[in-house]
Formats: sequence, C-alpha cells, structure tokens
Amino acid sequence: MVENTSYTRPQTAKAIRSVALPSEHGGWMFLLEPLLLGLAVAGSWPGLALAVAALGAFLLHQPIKVAVKDYLKGKRPLRTVWAERFMALYGLVAVAAFAVVLRGADRTFLVPLLLALPLMLTQLLYDARNQSRALLPELAGALSLGALAPAIALLDGWPLERTWPLWLLAAGRALPAILYVRARLKLDYGKPSRPGVALAAHIAVLLGGALLAFLGHAPWLAVAALLVLLARAAVGLSRYRRSVRPAVLGLEEIGYGLLTIVLMAVGIIYQL
Repeated sequence: MVENTSYTRPQTAKAIRSVALPSEHGGWMFLLEPLLLGLAVAGSWPGLALAVAALGAFLLHQPIKVAVKDYLKGKRPLRTVWAERFMALYGLVAVAAFAVVLRGADRTFLVPLLLALPLMLTQLLYDARNQSRALLPELAGALSLGALAPAIALLDGWPLERTWPLWLLAAGRALPAILYVRARLKLDYGKPSRPGVALAAHIAVLLGGALLAFLGHAPWLAVAALLVLLARAAVGLSRYRRSVRPAVLGLEEIGYGLLTIVLMAVGIIYQL
C-alpha cells in the first residue's frame, strides 16, 4: 500500500503544533524559574550553554512522547514525521550545547544533575504509563528541574556547599505551587479538595526558608517572597477567592513566580 504524502496546510500546521511544544504548559514555569535564578546570581557563558541544553532536552520530551505512542500503534501519520524532525532538531541543540558546557568545565556541575536523575526517571516512568498528571511525577519533575540552579552556579565557580540553597529555594517555590494549583482548581470546579495540605506545605517551606536565612545560607528577601506565596495561597484557597479559568490561574502563577525569582535573586546578589 502506498502511503499518502499529500497533506493540506491546516493538516501540516496541526501536526506541527502537536509535537513542537510540550502539551503540559505548566512545565515551562518549573524549567525557566531555576534557570533564571541561576543565571541571575551566577551568570556565565557555560551556564548559558547549560540553559540552552536544558531547554533543548525539555522540548525533546514532547516529540519523543508522540513518536513512541505512534510507533507502539504501528502507525506513522504526518505528526510522526514531524515528531521525528523535531526530535532531531531539539536533540542536536541539546547535545551541541551540552558539549560546549563540557568543554573545559569543572565536572562538579554534574553533581546536582546526577542527584536529580532518579527524579527525572520517576517522571518519565509515569509519563510512559500516561500518568504524567499524577501528583508524584509532577513533584518529581519540578524538583529535578530545580537542580539546574546549583549546576549553573557551579559552572560560575561557586563552591559546592554554597549552591544547595539555590536548589532548596527553587524547590520551595515549585512544590507548594503544585499543591496550591491542584487544590485551587478542585475548589473552583466544586470537587473534593484538601487545601490544608497546600497551606501546610507553604508554611513548612516558609519556616525552612527562615531557618536558612537565620543560618546565613539564604537572604531574608527570599523569606519575604515565600511569605507572599503563603498569603496568595491563604486567599486563593479561602471562601473569599474568586473563581478563575485555568489559563488565568496559570498566568497569575507566572507572575508570582517571576516576583519570587526577582526577590530571591536580588537578595542573593546583595548577600554576596
């Protein structure tokens, strides 16, 4: 049987959209925030190259997922063809950028990335089972991406012991945010929810951040940022909240994320 290779422009555009960008848009936030934090406080050319490599690897996930699903079905429609093309493009970008990082860089920057590897594998395992929206893989994925911040700092010459607070601060922003968004959406849709868990996570992170600041490992501005996030969660999960569409909630979280990263970065730079 001869495969039909005649496709209309709308079909091609639809196929490209389905593979070019991740379908889980929330993942962008958890990728870009640690990258911005790391580059803001410890920017360097190797650090920028690592950010490009991370972006390429992040984008690679969607076309791989689409292609594997089609392969398992024994099919190769138009979207599979484009998935293969984007796999090659993103893979080339990731490998080339990572090769630039490895050239002459101290291999210490690999330590946080290797520690994050089990978390990445956990997320991929759930994704292979079509369970990427479960709580555990979301938490594991966000926590693994936080390792990029200390890795970038290590590439700038920071001693290893000074980089761990960056990972902790990135995690302190990301993990409670996941719990908050999930609880908020359930409340807005009238589904059973446990807002107390999200609030407890914010309080625990705030106390942890205060301890880090008291010990001199984090700036007090970072604690102020975590306090803002707690206030946002307290209002957003209360009866005084206003119901919003998921897209609007996502935009609000992007704003809170940027505010958090700016405050953390300014505090760290001032502390240096």
